[in-house]
Amino acid sequence: MEHGGDIYTEGLLKGRELLDFSSNINPLGVPDSFKRNIEESLKAVEKYPDMEYRELKWNIKQYLNFSKDYFGNHEYNKKSTLEDRDIVLGNGAAEIIDLAISCFKSICIVVPSFIEYEKDAAKWNCNISYSNLTENMDYDYEDIKLKLKCAEALILGNPNNPNGGVINKDKFREIINWCSKNHKTIIIDEAFVEFTGKSGCSFLEEMEQCKCIFIVRALTKFFALPGIRMGYGLCKDEKLMDMIRARQNPWNINCFAETAAKYVLGDRHYMDSSLKWIENERKFMLENLNKIPIIKRVYHTYGNFVLCEIQNMNCQDLYELCLKKGILIRKCSNFKGLDDKFIRVAIKDRDKNRKILNVLKKL
Repeated sequence: MEHGGDIYTEGLLKGRELLDFSSNINPLGVPDSFKRNIEESLKAVEKYPDMEYRELKWNIKQYLNFSKDYFGNHEYNKKSTLEDRDIVLGNGAAEIIDLAISCFKSICIVVPSFIEYEKDAAKWNCNISYSNLTENMDYDYEDIKLKLKCAEALILGNPNNPNGGVINKDKFREIINWCSKNHKTIIIDEAFVEFTGKSGCSFLEEMEQCKCIFIVRALTKFFALPGIRMGYGLCKDEKLMDMIRARQNPWNINCFAETAAKYVLGDRHYMDSSLKWIENERKFMLENLNKIPIIKRVYHTYGNFVLCEIQNMNCQDLYELCLKKGILIRKCSNFKGLDDKFIRVAIKDRDKNRKILNVLKKL
């Protein structure tokens, strides 16, 4: 499988349940605020959704305005300039990424990263260039500037998958300014950005000021709703947004996704609990993974997953050993720039985290 989350092939289809550390979903599960109001979706099943999705976009704008302070590291006093036309809705972040990439003839991809970037670019016959992360899995800002000279767009994760690194805003500002002057587009995938906590990592403020920034968000990871398939893109470039909308089918968001967004994006209790969990468990996992003999290196992460370099075996062997114990891990050999010595594990609740740590310790 190309991605994590395959609990079927070796699990459910063979009559057993696996503990899935290969997909990066909030272990707190579906927010109760959605569960309590799911009947609202059932009442809407017999109606076509609003083609303009006005209420859904209003809920997204309310959340984004709230999140600038809640997830920021300073008080945000500016009035938001975000309008409905600055939001494009998609069947998960994957649709938004795919359609955004389709609008360009050439693109620079920072790697290793989410493998769909490259697959989408190849599908749309884009001329692809690559900027590799450094040995420490940091962004190479000088190399990005160099590669952008021959590309119409840049795509990178914030935090990046699979290593969990975030963009240094001070170092990236020069790239934003250059892209603004030279009509380049920066696609920033922020599918995991809520997991960074209150560190102010998002580029929401910069997006409102710079037309060259296109942000991708979703309900998938932080709100534990992968089955809902609700993503959205944010950008002030009207021409780009019109191009994306022209390539979409009408009514691409279903009523369950609309209801989910309405309630989970305002669920302060769920957000508070999630940030408390990730702060504690991320620290716990990083500290303990560093003590395991088969793990050569643990990369610092701002996400809800950890990239590890292993030794004395390859990722396929480790995958099979963990599978025998009922645990799925993410082999990272199909990430461009990584080999069979890398794995990625999700961060879950304390009980599940202890289980995978105990399995790895015994190998």
